[in-house]
Amino acid sequence: MPGMPKRFYAFFTLPTMLAFTLAFLIPFLLGIYLSFTEFTTVTDSRWVGISNYVRAFTDDRNFLNAAVFTVKFALVSVVLINVLAFSLALLLTRKLRGTNLFRTVFFMPNLIGGIVLGYVWQLIINGVLINFGVDITFSASYGFWGLVVLMNWQMVGYMMVIYIAGLQAIPTELIEAAKIDGANARQMLAGIKIPLVMPAFTICTFLTVSNSFKLFDQNLSLTGGAPARGSAMLALDIFSTFYGRTGYEGVGQAKAVVFFLFVALVVLLQLRYSRSREVVN
Repeated sequence: MPGMPKRFYAFFTLPTMLAFTLAFLIPFLLGIYLSFTEFTTVTDSRWVGISNYVRAFTDDRNFLNAAVFTVKFALVSVVLINVLAFSLALLLTRKLRGTNLFRTVFFMPNLIGGIVLGYVWQLIINGVLINFGVDITFSASYGFWGLVVLMNWQMVGYMMVIYIAGLQAIPTELIEAAKIDGANARQMLAGIKIPLVMPAFTICTFLTVSNSFKLFDQNLSLTGGAPARGSAMLALDIFSTFYGRTGYEGVGQAKAVVFFLFVALVVLLQLRYSRSREVVN
């Protein structure tokens, strides 16, 4: 607040900092420590060094398979979600009749919980596949494309709203000037709209990348990792290791730390690249 003495800043930020420290920072640091130990509870941990990290990559191939599956899923989902969302945003900013209704309808799937979405789409997909004598757990590829469809259905509307906000922020004077100069729709899209909507691309890409890598609820309810954990993503594999295998709590924690570092690196690189493409006013 203007005119407020600086000594009061610490007082007003203390509750937030305290909550952040207790709810995130301390558990995060404790989690890193536990990844180097063998434990059942946090009070009976025994230091084992990097052996948990070695076991995470050598005891079985599930973690590496889940990493490959997750990277493929993230690449396909990020591209499809952003292309579809931006296309819908372009369509729904043309002042067509009923655009507000369509915006609401496309956004609504984002309001449904992940577990519910997984079971709903499991029924839908199995209802189609049963005609061919199989279900979604018959092959990991079925689970992969089922997750892609589910993720797109859930997130396209949310990303569309962000792109619409970016498109509507473009000064109408630029569009009118381009039309006067004889620019066609494709030239305006490539030369004006896309460059000026790059901040929205940065936000949407960040959200889709992070959510694609962290997907858990939908994976658990749609396929459960079947068949033979072939459709398990990283978050589900970590969960299964930590809670499904006795004596592997430390290994599961080590996987979680590796997962965090990997996702953080990918997101930071994406943000750096996307921001470098933004138009500076």
